[in-house]
Amino acid sequence: MNDHEPPRRRFSSRKKGWIIGAGVTSAMAVLVGSGVAAASTLSPPASSDSATTTAAVSTTPSPTPTSTAGSQPRSGPADGGATGIIESTSTSGFTISTWTGVDVTVDETSATKIIGGPKRDVRKGESVLVLGLVDAESSTTSITAAQVDVQQHGDGGAKVGQKDGVEPVTPGTPGPTKSVGTIPSDYTQGEGTIVSGAQAYAAVKAAQAVFPGGVVDRVVVLANGDYEVHNIAVAWPHHVFVTPNYKVMGAND
Repeated sequence: MNDHEPPRRRFSSRKKGWIIGAGVTSAMAVLVGSGVAAASTLSPPASSDSATTTAAVSTTPSPTPTSTAGSQPRSGPADGGATGIIESTSTSGFTISTWTGVDVTVDETSATKIIGGPKRDVRKGESVLVLGLVDAESSTTSITAAQVDVQQHGDGGAKVGQKDGVEPVTPGTPGPTKSVGTIPSDYTQGEGTIVSGAQAYAAVKAAQAVFPGGVVDRVVVLANGDYEVHNIAVAWPHHVFVTPNYKVMGAND
């Protein structure tokens, strides 16, 4: 269950979901241009050592917690991100749509970094991974972009998301209750310390390389050093677990 989700009616879900069985097996997943490659073999765990998903990132930043352990806020802007296709551009930014049909407004600033191509490649039809401050509390989900990773010839994560079992929201239908890979044995929903900046973005990159389609609205570090990447606007998964060296280890509802 995911009792601290923002109401799902705030998100647009225009495409039919892909219903995947409890077992999920995926080959090499590469988000082109994002600097992240992931190979996953995730299935419902028979024991605690059942996950082998990996994700490579270019940096291992030091922890930068923004709250104390046990006091994780249930709402409010936090660093996260999303992968999608640019639908339109403006002088202040652009809009993207994830492969599951979630629309996100992206606000650019003078400090926004463009990775994977020149600024002119941030155009309609291009696949991008956006990292920044996520505000999912209003009727329109928005990200103030710290970084935009251009994914040359990418598909907004559609192929990877479908293969790895990401399920779009279907109005009136509850999301599945299932787990894949390894879930930290001492994990309790709602625990952890929210992190920001490079530390959060590295965890978002790892999670989006394996489970794109939703919007990451926060990242928390758990007591054992693992990360929980909180994923909204999809029926599954809502929690993606990432190791301290940014390898995806599991996911659940």
